[in-house]
Amino acid sequence: MGTAPVGGAAFAMKPEEKARQRIDDKLVSAGWVVQDVKQLDLSAGVGVAVREYPTDTGPADYVLFVHRNAVGVIEAKKDNAGENITVVESQTARYATANLKWRKDNTPLRFLFEATGQIIRFTDNADPAPRSREIFHFFRSETLAAWLAQPNTLRRRLAEHMPALPEQNLRSCQISAVTGLEQSLAQNKPRALVHMATGAGKTFTAITAVYRLLKFGGARRVLFLVDTRNLGKQAQQEFMAYTPPDDARKFTELYNVQRLASPSIDPHAQVCISTIQRMYSILSGEPIDESAEDVSLNEVQQTARQEKLVRYNPAVPVETFDFIVIDECHRSIYNLWKQVLDYFDAFLIGLTATPDKRTFGFFNENIVAEYTYEQSVADGVNVGYDVYEIETEITQKGAELKAKEWVDHRERATRKKRWAETEEDTPYTGKELDRSVVNPSQIRQVIQAMKTAVETEIFPTRTETPKTLIFAKTDSHADDIIQIVREVYGQGNAFCKKVTYRAEEDADSILSSFRNDYHPRIAVTVDMIATGTDVKPLEVLLFMRDVRSKGYYEQMKGRGVRSLDGDSLRRVSNSADGAKTRFVLIDAVGVEKSLKTESRPLEKKPGVPLKDLLQGVAMGSRDEDTVLSLANRLVRLAKQLDAKAQARIAKASGGIPVADLGKALIVALDPDAIVQAALATARAQGITRSEDTLLPEEIEAARAERVAAACAPFDKPELRDEIENARREREQLIDHINLDQVTHSGFSEQAQAQAQAVTQTFADYLRQHKDEIAALDFFYQQPYQRRALTFDMVEDLHQHLSKPPLMLTTERLWSAYARVQASKVKGTDRKRQLTDLVSLVRFALGLEGELRPFADEVDKRFQARIFRHNAQRGTAFTPEQTEWLRLMKDHIASSCSISREDFDYAELADKGGLQKVWGLFGKELDTLMNEMNMELVA
Repeated sequence: MGTAPVGGAAFAMKPEEKARQRIDDKLVSAGWVVQDVKQLDLSAGVGVAVREYPTDTGPADYVLFVHRNAVGVIEAKKDNAGENITVVESQTARYATANLKWRKDNTPLRFLFEATGQIIRFTDNADPAPRSREIFHFFRSETLAAWLAQPNTLRRRLAEHMPALPEQNLRSCQISAVTGLEQSLAQNKPRALVHMATGAGKTFTAITAVYRLLKFGGARRVLFLVDTRNLGKQAQQEFMAYTPPDDARKFTELYNVQRLASPSIDPHAQVCISTIQRMYSILSGEPIDESAEDVSLNEVQQTARQEKLVRYNPAVPVETFDFIVIDECHRSIYNLWKQVLDYFDAFLIGLTATPDKRTFGFFNENIVAEYTYEQSVADGVNVGYDVYEIETEITQKGAELKAKEWVDHRERATRKKRWAETEEDTPYTGKELDRSVVNPSQIRQVIQAMKTAVETEIFPTRTETPKTLIFAKTDSHADDIIQIVREVYGQGNAFCKKVTYRAEEDADSILSSFRNDYHPRIAVTVDMIATGTDVKPLEVLLFMRDVRSKGYYEQMKGRGVRSLDGDSLRRVSNSADGAKTRFVLIDAVGVEKSLKTESRPLEKKPGVPLKDLLQGVAMGSRDEDTVLSLANRLVRLAKQLDAKAQARIAKASGGIPVADLGKALIVALDPDAIVQAALATARAQGITRSEDTLLPEEIEAARAERVAAACAPFDKPELRDEIENARREREQLIDHINLDQVTHSGFSEQAQAQAQAVTQTFADYLRQHKDEIAALDFFYQQPYQRRALTFDMVEDLHQHLSKPPLMLTTERLWSAYARVQASKVKGTDRKRQLTDLVSLVRFALGLEGELRPFADEVDKRFQARIFRHNAQRGTAFTPEQTEWLRLMKDHIASSCSISREDFDYAELADKGGLQKVWGLFGKELDTLMNEMNMELVA
């Protein structure tokens, strides 16, 4: 092939020539042999691109040969920002249908390319309704050969050969998602968005679609992009567990699934799971920081240093993947990382529970399925939530550490403490808590308020702490929270654990225990469980950190929405009464009201603040105390900083490591070295001096020169800032002096409104369905009617109320009334019985002025009945008779009525059953039961 001119001649190349040179280079990097028509040699490789090939309509810029057969054409144009390359598509088509010289077969060429030095567009004429698309780079000739060998193109298979979706074992939202996606693909739409609420089974839906694309669509390979390594593991497990509806084997028995942990893609893998960070590393040549895969991209701020362009990688050609599934396609794909998606010639399929305007825009507003959180709650797929607020004085207003206070100073990395005085007054705001200053009292007050609220207001009937997840600001903050949680709850290590990527124990093991075992009851995390991770038994989320973006906040809230049946919930929370029907978000930082970015405060240091030492030296302070203090501070700092911080400082200093900056200051003040420098200066000036005859001003001049040279780097403000930042990130002040107090603890206005809506929905339902349900008919008639209210009636009513979309369980109703009419509601700390529904109905209908547990009402009426009987008859029941009447009363309290058959069950049978009670009451028993059924229940 031709070569580019060298030297100054390169600048004389015409725009067309420059474009051709770049096109040549791209073809060669994709494995093509590029030749001029005069040097044509079709045996030179699998794919040969021949320049200026003659046709009956003029020479084509490039004709592509694969295995000696002409298969495609490239129309080359100069780079021109003002010209859209699509305008030359007709020229490409003309060459594709022209007669090629020396070619016997005049079948139109299939593969059409338009290219400049910057842009490539491609059309496959075998597609239905062939449509051009932009591609990052030319395809390999082997790829074109494989496409030619197939009876149909991928797009034709998607349009014409996808069978109907089997609907068994799929929710309606999953059916509509897969069906909508396949309809979009059949229309050759390059991007599709599946909006499904957290908990609705997005990954299961995606795997169903991937299976069908591999089996029926003939896809070669699918990339499944995830946000973190942990979500990659979770996705791999779901692929391994998936059994398709038309095959008894697991997905991973049918197709190879690779979770990418190196730059090499298994050529036999049909599904490749990778973080977008790792794929970016492969394509950009930027080394990957393994820990980067552990942090959600919601939390990563991209800097100019990171902006390295993706480049063509022959080992991973652009046609490697036919489809890219982007799990949780939030903001990470819109900036630097978007290059990964631009690189591959693949359909893009986005999955998200929290779309925003950018999401809709990126996916061309092609929403193939939409299933909102509200719909998922109505369907019983997810549960609703209440917001409970905890406010403390220091969280709201901050505090101040006065100068000369003795407090702990703690290193961030090692958590090593030293006891020292504060250097100056240190005010801090609530936003700065747990970053520059830690106030243990603030953490303790929040945890104590949470414990009290959960035990007395939120889940008052539980005997164990519901599964609780606490979101911390940093790893260090998580450690502080854990110690205080264990202390406040009076529990051991197993009770509360950290689930982050930096935990000493295996994070996956702790997460599994949190999900499936009794312990831990409380988990503290920074980022690992923030998005996507499934922990269904979660019932309490405590936010002790603010969140940068609304989308990420919704993701974090999504950890609590998963529904769970009663048996599964009781396996880890054995006092739970039935299925999970809600979760509670406890807001201790105002996250519901403010989603602003956290600010990082300046940190003050012991003695003279480090920033003041740096500023003083920059301003010309050269006294020994200042210079030596700064030197000692820098040498000590060098031992405490990690490699990244050291590198940042070295870059700002012009290549001098932070330790050497400090050592240079010490060396500059070396008396012997100063004397030798003064002598050298004198000699250079032709003055004879000895150490004894040096003048004081000569020594001082030498000292000043040496110190000035050592201090020169600190003239740069960027160096001073970098050192101060490194120090600020390294150490925290522990404020044990300012004690905090809770200023507000209670359900939010939103939660109150939700509770009001629940009670209104209940009242409306009773009114609308009074003629349809036997139990309601009982209450809407006269209260003392003879028709008995049976347990079956109550159970039937409960089934109507508790299923979607109402989800009005007895527990939820009681809790709602307790919030909106607290003074009239009794027994909130008691475990609900199904018969409490009777009290709820009576209260909602206005038949009772107070809402009290059904058992309490039965007991009250029972006491009145015994008193009335004794007064009327003049003779009291015997103690044994009274005990049996109490047993009968308790049975009515839990079952609404009693009959002869009931004496064969449980406690009544254990006490002697029907034979025993008949012996005590004789023929009066039936009358007694009828009277009790009427008087105690009606």
